[in-house]
Amino acid sequence: MKKNLLFVMPSLTAGGGEKSLVNLLSQIDYKAYNVDLFLFSQTGVFINSLPKEVNILGFPNKYNIYTKGLKKSMEEFLAKGQVTLAYSRLMFTVMNRVIRNTDFSEQFTWKYQRKSLDTLEKVYDAAIGFLEKSSIYFVVDKVKARKKIGWIHTNYSDSGMRHHYDDPYFKQLDHIVTVSEECAKSLSDHFLHLNNKIKVIYNIVSPKMIHHLSNEDIDEGTIFDTEYTNIVTLARLSHEKGIDLAIESCKLLVGKGHNIRWYVLGDGQDRESLESLIEKHQLGPYFKLLGVKENPYPYIKKADIYVQPSRYEGKSIAIDEAKILQKPIVVTNFETAKDQIQHGINGVIVDLSPAGISQGIEKLMEDIPLKNRVICNLAIEKLGTEGEIRKLYEIL
Repeated sequence: MKKNLLFVMPSLTAGGGEKSLVNLLSQIDYKAYNVDLFLFSQTGVFINSLPKEVNILGFPNKYNIYTKGLKKSMEEFLAKGQVTLAYSRLMFTVMNRVIRNTDFSEQFTWKYQRKSLDTLEKVYDAAIGFLEKSSIYFVVDKVKARKKIGWIHTNYSDSGMRHHYDDPYFKQLDHIVTVSEECAKSLSDHFLHLNNKIKVIYNIVSPKMIHHLSNEDIDEGTIFDTEYTNIVTLARLSHEKGIDLAIESCKLLVGKGHNIRWYVLGDGQDRESLESLIEKHQLGPYFKLLGVKENPYPYIKKADIYVQPSRYEGKSIAIDEAKILQKPIVVTNFETAKDQIQHGINGVIVDLSPAGISQGIEKLMEDIPLKNRVICNLAIEKLGTEGEIRKLYEIL
């Protein structure tokens, strides 16, 4: 008899956690499992990549109202006499504006958001909150399941989250899964009393699929001209991904006369401020924000150098994808960088600063033996992690 699984995720917009979920769902044995998916927002470029066997759950009507603009949602709740929901919707907006730390605000405002969500009727064999914060809180508060699992995709120590909000939820989970040993250590540091629940399951990446997709044509007029050193970064446009550091690094490289073009694939809340920074430094011809690409692999394949300028990461799927496509890689020295890159062997780890990033890029541009050695080492490195799905089966 098939087991019933539920996965919970905010949305399927472009991001490492979202891509990790789609990759995992592509590996599940649907002869053994029925899979439902609850999304707080049924949007994102990865929606079209879901296996056809995945059933996306609908929303209760009051949540549909809740997700409308503040004025519209409050008017509808008050017209129905649902004063508590109107108040919750107001406080959700107010507190998200007052609390500047987005990670903490999501934790704090869950108490308002959850009032608009009903407990799901179906009883599951296992329910999995596949991203930290709201996804896990939903599984604990709104799902009936024999086993409950929370998935943490970031280094908890760097995340800005408050552990006293998570502790009562984590205590109700059967397992807390994270994506690297460094992330597991960080969780243990904050939740030592829950250490026996912490498991490591690496993000699932498929070299065969990535190589296949990398052969597709680029769907726009972006030209990777061989006259330039073409640099690619795949990242959400948010503070932790360090795109502002990349722009400052680009300024240093252009100032030294290097003939470069730097392409960033991704979107996010910082786009406007990053565009202003590009304009301020007059880097329009050199640094380009290309937006989200459903298939980023042809862009990575065409790059001369891949750069990950992050301030912190859990375990970067983008780095693994660049490794699979055998790109010389520059990564900043965030806490989990050494989980994926051996300096001078399969990439270069640099100081977390514009100067450090630019020096790493220069090193790969000028030290051709180093660049070739990195490419050769990546060609023989075992990089597929499809087998990680067995670890999930074990805890199910």
